[in-house]
Amino acid sequence: MIKPEKTINGTKWIETIQINAEERATLEDQYGIDEDIIEYVTDNDESTNYVYDINEDDQLFIFLAPYALDKDALRYITQPFGMLLHKGVLFTFNQSGIPEVNTALYSALDNPEVKSVDAFILKTLFTVVVSFIPISRAITKKRNYLDKMLNRKTKNSDLVSLSYLQQTLTFLSSAVQTNLSELDRLPKTHFGVGADQDKIDLFEDVQIEGEQVQRMFEIETQVVDRIDHTLNSLANNNLNDTMKFLTIWSLTMAVPTIISGFYGMNVKLPLAGMQYAWMLTLGISVALILAMLIMLKVWRKM
Repeated sequence: MIKPEKTINGTKWIETIQINAEERATLEDQYGIDEDIIEYVTDNDESTNYVYDINEDDQLFIFLAPYALDKDALRYITQPFGMLLHKGVLFTFNQSGIPEVNTALYSALDNPEVKSVDAFILKTLFTVVVSFIPISRAITKKRNYLDKMLNRKTKNSDLVSLSYLQQTLTFLSSAVQTNLSELDRLPKTHFGVGADQDKIDLFEDVQIEGEQVQRMFEIETQVVDRIDHTLNSLANNNLNDTMKFLTIWSLTMAVPTIISGFYGMNVKLPLAGMQYAWMLTLGISVALILAMLIMLKVWRKM
C-alpha cells in the first residue's frame, strides 16, 4: 500500500506498507526508483545498513525492529524497515507491517521539535530503539516467574516458555547490537557530514538509548541462560535420584526371588523338612536385604 503524500517541513514523504508488484512498478515509473533498490529495501532478510549513492545523491537506511509472532508467549523475531532519500523525497518501507515502525514514524511526524527530514529520520530511529524496552521488561517479568519455579516442580510448559525466551533474546539481542553498530557509524557517513548541534544531540540521544537497550538484553540473556543451566542441572539430579531409587528397589526385590527360587527346586534341600521352613526362607531373605541396604549405606550409595 502506498499512502498519500505527506510533507515534513517542505520535504515530501511517501509511506509504503507491504507493497505488491503493481505498487513496486508505480514507484519505479512515477518516482524513478531503481528496481534493485526496491528489491533491496523490501527484502525481509536484509540486515541493518546505510548506503550512500554518490552518483544519485541517494541515501538508504535499513534498520531492524521487533516483530511479534505471539505477544502472549513473548515470541519475537526482527524484521527490517527502510527509509530512502531519493531526489529530495523521503520514502519509507515497512514491508512487514510492523506496528512499532508505524508508531515511530507518526510520532516523529507529530513531534514539534522535528524541523527537518534528518531530524525525522533520527527521531524515528530513536522511537524504534525505545520500542525494544517494553519487550525487555516483559522478558524480565517472565524470567522472574520462571526463576521462582526453580523451588517447585517444573512443568513442561515452563520449559517451553524458557525456550521461547531464549529464542526471542537471540533475535532481539542480535538486532539491537547490529542497530547500535550502525548508529555509531552514522555520524561518520555522508548523513553526518556538516551536522549542526541539534543533529549531533539527536545522534547522541539515539546512541545512548541503543547502548542502554543493548545492556538490558545482555543482562537478560545471561540470567535466562543461568536459569536454563540450573533447570538442566536439577533435571539431571532428579533423574539420578530416580535411577538410584529404581536400582536399589530392583536389587531389594532380587533377593527374595533368588531365595524362593532356590528353595523351589524339586530336590532335597537343607532344612526343607522343617515345619516352619517357609519362615526360615523369609527370614533369610529379610536378613540379606537388610545386610545389602546397610552395605549400600556404608558405601554411600544411598
